[in-house]
Amino acid sequence: MNFKPVIAINSDFRPAKGDSFAFSWIHNGYYDSVSASGGIPLVLSPLAEDDDLRRVLEKVDGLVLTGCKLDLDPVRLGFDKHPITRPMPQRREDFDRRLAKLAYEMKIPTLAVGSGMQTLNVICGGTLFQHVAEDVLKSLCHRDPVENCLRHVIEIVPGTRMDNIYGPGEIRVNSDHHMAVDQLAPMFRASATAMDGVIEAYESAVENWWVLGVQFHPENESASALDMQVFESFIEGVKEQQQDEVEVLKFETRRRAA
Repeated sequence: MNFKPVIAINSDFRPAKGDSFAFSWIHNGYYDSVSASGGIPLVLSPLAEDDDLRRVLEKVDGLVLTGCKLDLDPVRLGFDKHPITRPMPQRREDFDRRLAKLAYEMKIPTLAVGSGMQTLNVICGGTLFQHVAEDVLKSLCHRDPVENCLRHVIEIVPGTRMDNIYGPGEIRVNSDHHMAVDQLAPMFRASATAMDGVIEAYESAVENWWVLGVQFHPENESASALDMQVFESFIEGVKEQQQDEVEVLKFETRRRAA
């Protein structure tokens, strides 16, 4: 298929504070990476109505659930708030949760990055660690409080999408998080882990929904050149799912005409 798929990307949000006004923004790495990989990026504002959001999602071919420097609200996850946790604005989290829920219901091909990976896992029935440093035995350093260029090794699970993207074995990825996936949602399987066992990537375990979640940030300046292949694989996955849906529709049409 030679068309360029349209890819929705959720934006970040900052509420008004003092003399500053509320605004939405997005890291340019997301839309530049989608464009460079053969897609057409479409930035989403935090729409208030599900009907409006569903209408937009019916017009796109795929979705990137972006990351955020701030955290999911631990109280909504059933935790007491840890002192290090800095919840994202409620409007951002509310929108991300609704967006993830519709992506699941509509089976939209999805690349989920950072906190987007965490949100999608929660919406689909999984759980999170609030603070890896305390919740995981002998945990690695996953966030440097001073530098934004921390990198650590992850081990790729053979036969997964991460294996197809990077090849087998170990790679180094950037890391900037203190929350992480604990229990995976039933429809996902791990495709990469850190040396301390923390899940660094997961993928869909169902045939009719292309999903890749990565805890690292392939869109970031601290990413390696190889990380662009995450976006390239996503765009190919979008095309493949659309082709599969076309074939199913053709089959159903022939069956009904017989």
